[in-house]
Amino acid sequence: MTIDSPPPEVVRAFGLERATFEPIDVGLINRTFRVLVDGRPTLVLQRQHHAFRGEVNLDIEAICAHLVSRGIAVPCLVRTPDGRAWVEHEGRPWRALEHLDGVTISRVEEPSLARTAAELVGRFHAAIDGFEHTFHFTRPGAHDTAAHLARLEAALGLHAGHPAIEEVRPVAEAILSYQLPKVPATKARIIHGDLKISNVLFAPDLSRAVALLDLDTFQHGTLAIELGDALRSWCNPAGESAESVKVDEAIFRATIEGYASTAHDLLGRDENGRGEIESIVPGLETIALELSSRFALDALEDRYFAWDATRFPSRTAHDLVRARSQLALARSAATQRPALQRIVDRAFT
Repeated sequence: MTIDSPPPEVVRAFGLERATFEPIDVGLINRTFRVLVDGRPTLVLQRQHHAFRGEVNLDIEAICAHLVSRGIAVPCLVRTPDGRAWVEHEGRPWRALEHLDGVTISRVEEPSLARTAAELVGRFHAAIDGFEHTFHFTRPGAHDTAAHLARLEAALGLHAGHPAIEEVRPVAEAILSYQLPKVPATKARIIHGDLKISNVLFAPDLSRAVALLDLDTFQHGTLAIELGDALRSWCNPAGESAESVKVDEAIFRATIEGYASTAHDLLGRDENGRGEIESIVPGLETIALELSSRFALDALEDRYFAWDATRFPSRTAHDLVRARSQLALARSAATQRPALQRIVDRAFT
């Protein structure tokens, strides 16, 4: 359910009685408000998605403190006046974060944007490398592609009577029959976990990326997951809600070159000097297909992703378009594998 303002109990808990609140309609998960005091933005207030428990804020607090000490800008947690990291209201955690100046974008239309965003991601990875943290909140299987596909297959039977089943079924069957490339096994590192382009904050003139946003998904994961998700978002200028999409090689090249400029010596290599380098391209294809399966599942379950009611009659309709879009992107990545791998090889030689 969409809400237009924070509930009074939450406002009082954070001592924001004098504030006004502007909805920020970016992202598919949390409900977010900009907090203004005397007309100036001071904080961001969020109702977290039901998939996340309040304990995730303890992870954000610890990791952000480390990142800020290394010069990486992130919106740090702001506790309540009585010291709480989050406030529960009607079974959902609410939290306050620092407000950072800048702008977000929903699509990458110029390679220069991808380059500066990737440079920031490389600095983030370098800053977090070697940092040890035991997570208070985890989501096991968040990127277990096989499990996501199995849930989609089961849903075709469970929701056989769904009004949209005849539209969803051919998309789901195409996803389930897709032959993914093998992703090399590599080490786990702390990753952001959701590097879609709207989670990167840019300077107002878009000249540089200045901060990473939406930190609930911090986790131990692989570079294939991290860069795979970034690339499937950034290298699709048409956006998630367009069905005719392809991997933009110029944007892909700018992303890889930008990342290599700040993280070249960070990547783990096997005895042949490869390792993580060879996981990037198949990671893009895998994450695109995985997200396609999740959108197709939500088209039947109608409960997870936010949707654009100004463009689509229902969540199911929007999810179906997004499922087709990500499937098309995976297919594009498959046809472009050799060219994309050459770009990676050149950047990391």
